[in-house]
Amino acid sequence: MHFSIPETEVRSGENGSTYVAYNIHVNGVLHCRVRYSQLLGLHEQIKKEYGSNVVPSFPPKKIFTLTLAEVEQRREQLEKYMQAGQLLSTPQKCLPPLRKCRMLRQDPLLGTSDLFNSFLRKAQQETQQIPTEEVALDICLSNGQKVTVNVLSSDQTEDVLDVVASKLDLPEDLVAYFSLFLVREGEEGGLTFVRKLQEFELPYVSITSLHSPEFHILLRKSYWDMAYDGDVMDNRVGLNLLYAQTVSDIERGWMLVNKDQHRQLKSLQEKGSKKEFIHLGQTLKYYGYIKFDPCATDFPEKGCQVIVGAGNNELNFHVKLPNQQMKEGSFKVTRMRCWRVTSSQVPIANGTNNPCTSAKCDVKLELAFEYLMSKDRLRWVTIASQQAIMMSICLQSMVDELMVKKSGGSIKKMLRKRHNGSMQRPDCQQAVKSPPLLDSPDQSREQIIKLSTKLSSVSLRGISASNSANDVSGGDFHGNYAFEGIGDDDL
Repeated sequence: MHFSIPETEVRSGENGSTYVAYNIHVNGVLHCRVRYSQLLGLHEQIKKEYGSNVVPSFPPKKIFTLTLAEVEQRREQLEKYMQAGQLLSTPQKCLPPLRKCRMLRQDPLLGTSDLFNSFLRKAQQETQQIPTEEVALDICLSNGQKVTVNVLSSDQTEDVLDVVASKLDLPEDLVAYFSLFLVREGEEGGLTFVRKLQEFELPYVSITSLHSPEFHILLRKSYWDMAYDGDVMDNRVGLNLLYAQTVSDIERGWMLVNKDQHRQLKSLQEKGSKKEFIHLGQTLKYYGYIKFDPCATDFPEKGCQVIVGAGNNELNFHVKLPNQQMKEGSFKVTRMRCWRVTSSQVPIANGTNNPCTSAKCDVKLELAFEYLMSKDRLRWVTIASQQAIMMSICLQSMVDELMVKKSGGSIKKMLRKRHNGSMQRPDCQQAVKSPPLLDSPDQSREQIIKLSTKLSSVSLRGISASNSANDVSGGDFHGNYAFEGIGDDDL
C-alpha cells in the first residue's frame, strides 16, 4: 500500500475552535482525516506494543500555534512516519561475498498490527460519517451476477468475505483462495482493477464514499499458480466461481484463443462441461492474468505506450513503439531485484498559483523495478499508471507464493494471513527462466528449476520520486527474496 498525506485542511471543532486535519490517502485516494493528537495517540500505543527502538520517530509537539510553514513541515514528517511505519526496515543478513550487502529487509510490522489497522478503519468510518448499522452490500461475481449480503457498515474486509462465502456456500477452507477487489466498470464492458480491499478498510464505507455507480466490489481468486485450481474445482461452488471467471476473462479478450480452441470451448460450454472448459482454458496464453489499462513505459525507450498483464510470475508487456511497431515481452518476477511505487502531484492548469489540493491536482503514480537484463547488467524499468499500486500488490503476492511453495508451506495459511501483501518469508530462494525481452516469447509455460550458482557482482541502486539514483532505504522500496536464487546459468 502507498500511504501519503498530500494536503491539510483547517476544520472547525465542536466548541467553535479550529484545528488542522491531515488527509491520509491510500493509493492516491482519500482514506481518512485525522488530527495530530490522534496520530500521536496511535504512536504511543505502537511504542508499547513494539518498543521504541523499532518504531519510527514521531514529529514532536509544539507549545505555540504552528505557522503555515510549520504545518507543512509537520505534514511532511507525518507522511514519512506513515510510510516508514508501514515498512519498518531492519538490516538483512549479508548475502554471499560477490553480492554487495546493501539490500534492506522490510518487516511490515504495522501492516499486520491490529492497532494500526483498527485505527485506520475507525478513522475511515468517522471521516465518512457513516454510523455502525446493518446494511445491504452488493458483491459482483465474474459472470455479472450480484450477491447481496447483510453486513455491518463497520465490518472489515475479512468479515465481509466470510459472509459472502457463507451466502454462496463456499467451504471455509476455500475462502482464502478468493479476495474482494474494488473495480471500475468502463465503457463497452471494460474492467479496471483499482485495488484489492485490505484489512485496514471497511468495504461498505469504501464503496459508498465513491458516490459512483461505476465502482463495484468483485469476488475473484487471489492466487496465481494454476496448480491450486484443483483444490477449488473439487468443490461445486468453487468450480462455478472459477468457471465464471475463466469465461469472463475469455470474453474480455484477456486470453488468446484461436478458432479451433474457440470451437472446442463453445462445445464444452454447451455441454455444461465446466471442469473440461477450465482445463482447456489453462492451456491458453494469459490464463489467470490480470490485464491493466493502457499506460506508458520507458522500455525499450521513453514514450512507449504499453498494455501490462500480470500472471504466471511475470509482468507481460505489449508495447507500441514510437514508430508504431508492436512488440511483446515478459519480465519475470524472479529477475526483479527490487521495485517501488512513487507518487507525485501534477497541478491541473487553472490559471492560479495555488498549491495542489485534492480538487486542483492529479496524482501521478509510477511503478519502477530493477531488472536483471543479462549477466551483471541491471536496468530500471518504469511504468506510469494509476494502477501502479495494484501492479505492486500482484508482484508481492507472486513472490510470496513462490517462496511458500519452495519451502513446502501451506498456501491456504499464506493466503488467509496475507495482509497488505506482506508475510514472513523463508530463507530459501528460487527462480524462473525468463523469455527474451520484447520478442515473441515461447508459448509454453516455464518450469521452476533448482539453481546452484549465484549471481556475479551487481550494483544496487535506489530510486526516488524523480527516478534518479538514491538511497534504497526510503519510501516503498521492496526487496525481492525470490531474486536471490538466480544464477549465471539462467541468463
